[in-house]
Amino acid sequence: MARYELTINGKPHTVEAQPSKLLLDVLREDLDLTGTKYGCGEGQCGSCTVLVAGKARRSCLMSVSQVGQQPVETIEGLAEGDQLHPLQEAFLQKVAFQCGYCTPGMVMAAKGLLTENSSPTRDEVRKAMNNNICRCGTYGRIVDAILAVAEGGNRG
Repeated sequence: MARYELTINGKPHTVEAQPSKLLLDVLREDLDLTGTKYGCGEGQCGSCTVLVAGKARRSCLMSVSQVGQQPVETIEGLAEGDQLHPLQEAFLQKVAFQCGYCTPGMVMAAKGLLTENSSPTRDEVRKAMNNNICRCGTYGRIVDAILAVAEGGNRG
């Protein structure tokens, strides 16, 4: 086992894990941050999306040893107390989810997109979110929620 000093949602965490242990498993099993979901385990569905150094990454494909000193942000790190992040609020307002299983990964992918491109077009949002799967089919409302945040200028 190796010891890793991680920064998750702005807070330091020390974990002991095999270098090959997946970031997803460290988050869920070792740090009890269960908002990040296990979906396909192959990086295809996006339910495990987190931000690593501000970029959307599939935590089911990234080992803890690959994280290094890069900060990690999960869905649990977005809200400040009772104040939801603008993306979370927009997803609620636009009813951009049904079962909610994909929602954490969708929100984190959207945050990564808006960090890279603060004023995306509808087509750019569709393209960026194309690799996140919603089995309930709320894609149109997801795009609307992301665009509402971008147009409102409140990306958090």
